[in-house]
Amino acid sequence: MSKLQAPLVECFSSIQGEGVLVGLRQVFLRFSGCNLDCKFCDTPGMSAVPEECLLELTPGRRDFFKVPNPVPLERVATLIESWTAAWPGIHHSISVTGGEPLLFGTLLEEWLPVLKKLLPIYLETNGTLPEALAPLIPHLDSIGMDIKLPSSTGCPELWDQHHAFLELAAMKDVFVKIVVGQETEDWEIQRSCAMIASVDPGIPLILQPVTRPDGSIGIDSLRSLELQELCSSLREVRVIPQTHKFMGQL
Repeated sequence: MSKLQAPLVECFSSIQGEGVLVGLRQVFLRFSGCNLDCKFCDTPGMSAVPEECLLELTPGRRDFFKVPNPVPLERVATLIESWTAAWPGIHHSISVTGGEPLLFGTLLEEWLPVLKKLLPIYLETNGTLPEALAPLIPHLDSIGMDIKLPSSTGCPELWDQHHAFLELAAMKDVFVKIVVGQETEDWEIQRSCAMIASVDPGIPLILQPVTRPDGSIGIDSLRSLELQELCSSLREVRVIPQTHKFMGQL
């Protein structure tokens, strides 16, 4: 595959629904594929590359058209450039997301310098591929990384990968997000906070209550408060659900 072509799911304009950038308008560039299989994931079936990618013609209007995968960089850059020209100033940044976009780290070394000329680059990642992140640091403006807890994801422990990743990500504006549910254990939050504090206690932490398929929250308010109280070693800890689910956006 050419470095200038990528397996994409979609490119669209919407409101960021998670993390410290919640409420801001972004261009979402969603890559296909993930190295994990979290049981709460809201993008199922990401292991396979779709035959076609959905590109939004008019930002935020859901007037999608299909193009075959892999998608050339020129096609994506031209689309985003047309948005920034016709609707200047409405987008805060480009959210490079997935799946797990760092599966395509080598490709992103070619893509990000071009896209960064259009808008700042925000990377959404599961925080498990530090070797792929390192070459991309100069091209990134901000990073939102997950810590995947065994109890809520069903994934094996990934503490070493997360620690190595955060040490690199801390070179940029970074925050950490942890999806929490009623089954989240105290020690998982305590270990996560100790890891973050060892890198920089000023890194913001977002505790994100898991959202069920029917839109309900999978943790009660008291348990959310109890988990937040375990994070006293950090300077900024917020509890923020997935707001886009309440706004009817995917």
